[in-house]
Amino acid sequence: MFDLRDTKNINHLWGKLIIEELIRLGVEHFCIAPGSRSGPLVVAVAENRRAKSFIHFDERGLAYYALGYAASSGKPACLIATSGTAVANFFPAIIEASKKKLPLIILTADRPPELRNTGANQTIDQVKIFGDYARFFFDLPCPTKEIPLETVVTTIDQAVYRARANFPGPVHINCMFREPLAPIPEKGFTPGNLKPLSRWLKNSLPWTRYTFYEKSLSSEELKNLAQELSAIKRGIIAVGKLRNEEEEKNVLILARILQWPVFADITSGLRLKSNDEMVIHYFDQLLLEPALLARYKPDGVLHLGGRLTSSRWYEFIKKITLISYITVLNHPLRNDPLHRVTTRIECSVSYFCGAIKQFLKQRKRNNFTAQLKKASERVQQCLLAEINGAASLTPGVLAQRISTLPSQETGIFLANSMSIRIMDMFAGVNKNLCRVGANRGSSGIDGTIASAIGFTNGLGKPCVVLIGDLAFLHDLNSLALAKELKYPLVIIVINDRGGGIFSFLPIAAFPSVFEKYFAAPHTFSFELAAGMFQIAYARVTTAREFADTYRGALEKKGTTIIEIEANRDENYKALQTSQNTIRACLRGRPKK
Repeated sequence: MFDLRDTKNINHLWGKLIIEELIRLGVEHFCIAPGSRSGPLVVAVAENRRAKSFIHFDERGLAYYALGYAASSGKPACLIATSGTAVANFFPAIIEASKKKLPLIILTADRPPELRNTGANQTIDQVKIFGDYARFFFDLPCPTKEIPLETVVTTIDQAVYRARANFPGPVHINCMFREPLAPIPEKGFTPGNLKPLSRWLKNSLPWTRYTFYEKSLSSEELKNLAQELSAIKRGIIAVGKLRNEEEEKNVLILARILQWPVFADITSGLRLKSNDEMVIHYFDQLLLEPALLARYKPDGVLHLGGRLTSSRWYEFIKKITLISYITVLNHPLRNDPLHRVTTRIECSVSYFCGAIKQFLKQRKRNNFTAQLKKASERVQQCLLAEINGAASLTPGVLAQRISTLPSQETGIFLANSMSIRIMDMFAGVNKNLCRVGANRGSSGIDGTIASAIGFTNGLGKPCVVLIGDLAFLHDLNSLALAKELKYPLVIIVINDRGGGIFSFLPIAAFPSVFEKYFAAPHTFSFELAAGMFQIAYARVTTAREFADTYRGALEKKGTTIIEIEANRDENYKALQTSQNTIRACLRGRPKK
C-alpha cells in the first residue's frame, strides 16, 4: 500500500503523487538531468522502489536516449529537468518524438508565478515551449493545500493517455515549485485530508483508467477499398516504418493474397530479415534502371506505414501514371510529399491488412512479381561478387558485412545522411537483425549515439550503430551514457573527414565553395574520445580487418567503437562503380 504519511512538506507530497501515478500507468523509466528546482520530482523517483532511474548530465542527449528507449521498448519514458535552458535542450528530441509518434512524458520544473518575467535567475518562459510538437500541455500550479490532491493524479492520467492514444507523442507538464525543494521537514505539516484518496491508496491502480480504441472501417468502406484494390492490375506494396512483428506478418499475408511485390524500406523490419518471396529487397537498385519497372507498367500503389528512404522511389512515382495511390497510417497527418495519394486510410496497418483480406479474392502468381524477384537476386549476386576478395571497405562491402555477420538476435540503429542510405541500397538479408531504429522523423544528424543507446536498453539485446563522423562529433557527450548499458553495443563510425553525403549533391560541382562550406572538413579521429569515456576502440582500413574486428566486438560485453578510415572521393567513386555494375547486370551485360 502506498503511504503518504511520511511526507515532509507539500512539495515532497506532490512529487510522490506524480511519480507514483506515472508508475501505476506503466511509466517506470525515468531519465533525469541533475538540477535543483526539479528536486521534489527527483527525490520522489529515488524513494520509489519501482522506479528505474537513468541519470545524464546533458539534457539534449538524455532526451534522445529517452526517445530511443521508447522506440524499441514501445513504452513511454519520462524526462525530468530543472528550469531554464535545461528545458530548451529537450526540444530537438521532442520534435523527433512528435514526428515519429513516440510517447514521451516531459516533467519540467519551473519557478513560481511571482518570479516569472522578473529577471529572476534561471527563469525563462516555459509555458508551451514545445508548441504544437507536444500533444498535451499543462502548467501545474505550485503545490498548495487549496488544490485537491486528486487534481494532481488526474492530470497525470490525462497526460499519459494523450501520450499513448491513437495519435501518440510527447506530452509536457510544467511543474512550478516554491522553496523548499529538498525533503526538509516543515513544522506542523500534515498531508491533509487523504480521505478522497482512500480508494487509490489501498490499491496499485491509477486513479483514472482510460480505454484505448482501434479506429475501424465499416463493411461498406472495406468493400469500396477492396474494389479499388481489385481495379489495380499490376500493383506495388510500398512499406515504410512498421511498429512491430505483427504488422510485418500481416503485410506479407496481404501481399500473398494480392500477389504484389513488396518494396520494403530499410526501417520496415522486412528489408533486412525477411526471406519472403514477395519482398523485393533491392528495389532501390532496380530503380537504377527505371525502364525495368516501366515495362511492367505498374498502375497502383498500396503504401503501408511511414515514408521510404529511397529518393529513387519518389522520382519513379513522379513519372508514372497510377490509377490509385492508397496510404494506410495510424494517424491523421498528411504523408504525401508528391501529392499523389488518392485514398488515405487512418487505422493501424495490422487492422487494415486483417480487415481487407476477407473482401479480396486470392490472385494467381504473376510474372510481374517473379521477374522483379529474380532481378533483385541478380543485384545480390553482384554485391556478393564485389565482397569476395574485396580488400577495401567500399559502401557496398561495408553494408553487406554489417548486415550479414551477426549470428545472434541483434538490433541495428542507423544514422541519417549516408549511413541509412548505403544500408538501404546494399545491405543483405539476415534473420538475426531483429529490429531497425533510425531518427527519420525530422531526419537530423543530432542525438544519434544517445538514441542508439536508449534503443539498445529498450530492446534488451545487442545492437549495432552505423554513423558518420559529423553525426558522431555532434553527439560526443552521449558516449557517457554507454557505461550504463547491460548489452553489447558496436558503434561503427565512417570517418571520411567531413560530410560525405554532400559529394552526391549538385553543390559538389562547385569546388570554390564545396570543401570549406559544405563538406566541413576536419582532422579528428575518435581513439582519444573512446579512451576518455573508457570504451573499447579499434581502427580498421580493410574489409578483412573490419570483418574480424566486428565479429569480435559482437561477442564482447560493453561498448566498442570501430572507426573506419575512409576517403570521401574514393567512397563516391566506389559507390558509382557499384551502381554501374548493377546497371550492367540488370541489362544482362556483365560489366568487364
